[in-house]
Order: sequence, then structure tokens, then C-alpha cells
Amino acid sequence: MAATEKVIDPIHQFQIVPLSGKIEILGHDYSFTNASLYMFIVVGIACVLMLYGTRKRAVVPGRLQAAMELFYEFTADTVVSTTGKDGLRFLPLVFSLFIFITISNYMGLIPGAFTVTSHIIVTFAFAMLVILTVVIYGMIRHGGHFFGLFVPPGVPKLLLPFISLIEMVSFLSRPVSLSMRLFANMLAGHIALKVFAGFIIMLSAAGGWAVLAPLPLLAMVAISALELLVCGLQAFVFAILTCIYLNDALHPGH
Repeated sequence: MAATEKVIDPIHQFQIVPLSGKIEILGHDYSFTNASLYMFIVVGIACVLMLYGTRKRAVVPGRLQAAMELFYEFTADTVVSTTGKDGLRFLPLVFSLFIFITISNYMGLIPGAFTVTSHIIVTFAFAMLVILTVVIYGMIRHGGHFFGLFVPPGVPKLLLPFISLIEMVSFLSRPVSLSMRLFANMLAGHIALKVFAGFIIMLSAAGGWAVLAPLPLLAMVAISALELLVCGLQAFVFAILTCIYLNDALHPGH
């Protein structure tokens, strides 16, 4: 009975499990977990794809080289179209986030695999990296003019304090919305898949109700197809929002 409950438990797949003995430093747990392992795997896959795919640098590229070049050029075009050519200095950051999130999302669809981006601490860390980059670079490049983000041009002086406050709240909410969007989509999609998989198991073991088992199976197939789209779309949304926020650091007040 306990084994069956574990199989159909939709939350069990998100459990972080230490893979080594507990490593505690200054009261903080630094144990190597399954989440850490899959992060290393994602980085390894990204490095292998990029290094192996572009090793020949052929004029007429093979399939893998063409795919990697297309992925890179797509990211570069997104950066330029959103931030202008000045934004290319941030291309390594945007590309790294894009490829890491893309691989993490699709790896999570493999049965038994761990979905790194289904944890809010991971997506929030990425979002804070983006926002801190915006603030630090904006302050270094533009100084006090960077705060023009919170003072829209043409606003009457009477309304300026209220509008500036709204702009500040909107800016501070960016890391929350950026991280929650990716986290929530990955979490909801995987829970839905697990729930319908549990329905299939329960109906198959329910005697006369087994005839209904194909219904959740069809729903699971449909959700899986949707998840294939969502995984790529959410990685792209994160990347393009990153570009939009970086544009504020490059061109504040525009």
C-alpha cells in the first residue's frame, strides 16, 4: 500500500534528497543533492553540445553544428531586437540562462528525472542574477540617471510621487514574477502528468472500472504534448524578459 501511495504521490517527484553524507558549515547544510547532480548534468550536456557540435567549424555544417548555430543566432537576434547592438555584451548571460533552462525543462520530462526549474529557489536565483545585473550595470554606466526608470517623462508633478512609487513596486516585483512564471509552469505541468498517471494505475486496478483507464492515458498524452511546447516557450519567455529588463540598464528612461 505504501509503495502504491508513493507511485501516485504527485509531490514526491520534487523532493530534494541528499546523495552524500550531511556536510554542515557554519550551521548551513551544503550536502550534495539530486538537484545539485542534475544541475551538473545540465551544464555538462550544454558544454558537450556546444563544444562537440562546433568543434569542426565547417563551412557546410552538419546537423548538430547547424542546430547549435541556429540556437546561438536565435538568441543573438532576440538580444539585438530587444536591446539593440549594445545588448550583445550581455549575450553570454542570456544565452547561458536560455540553454540551461531549456535543457532543464526538457530533461524533466524524462521519467524518473529531476526537474531543476520546478524549484522556486533555482528560478528565483536566476531572476535575482538578472535584476542585480540590471541594477549594478545601470548604476555603473548611468549613475543617478539610472533612477530615471522611476520617473516617466511627461507625468504631471502632482502625480509624479504616486507614479514613481508604482514604477518602483513594479521594478521590485520583477524577480518575483520572473521566477514564479517559470517555477509555476514546470510545477503544474509535472503534477498534472503525475496525477493522470495515478488515475491510470488506480483505474487499471479497479476491476470493472479498468475500461476507463484509456481516458486518463489520452489526457496524459495530450498534456505531454503540451508540456513539450511549454518547456521551450517558458525558456524563451524567461530569455526575452531578461533582454527587456537588461534594456533598462542600457537605455534608462527610454
